[in-house]
Amino acid sequence: MIQQRANFDWMLKDLADGVPGIEMIVVLSADGLRIARYGGDPDAADRVAAACAGLQSLAGAVAQEIPDSDGRMKMVIIEINGGYFYLMAAGANAYLAVLSDVVAEPGLMSNRMRDLVIRIGAHLTSPPRRNGQTV
Repeated sequence: MIQQRANFDWMLKDLADGVPGIEMIVVLSADGLRIARYGGDPDAADRVAAACAGLQSLAGAVAQEIPDSDGRMKMVIIEINGGYFYLMAAGANAYLAVLSDVVAEPGLMSNRMRDLVIRIGAHLTSPPRRNGQTV
């Protein structure tokens, strides 16, 4: 179940119920701290959140090299033996990450993730921090 922010429970569960094959959903801040999770182990969710911080930074750097890009990362999909990894921008300084098995259809997953972000994007924000404190 969701840890940290109980009001995300139904929102993330709705995504998990709507797409077969989801193993874990993590909402994270841009600096790699877990905001909420659904499914999976809390320690694994923390590791995924930390890894996502580097990945979104890398994607943003690559996006800046595309001539007509605004330099912001929208979505990253990685196909892995045994499943998929999805990372989507989900609000100011927040991201939505999903790990799934091979049953999950990437097109359906990205559409459902986008729908979730549109519906609740204002709630999926993380204020900037300085010295461990919210600014």
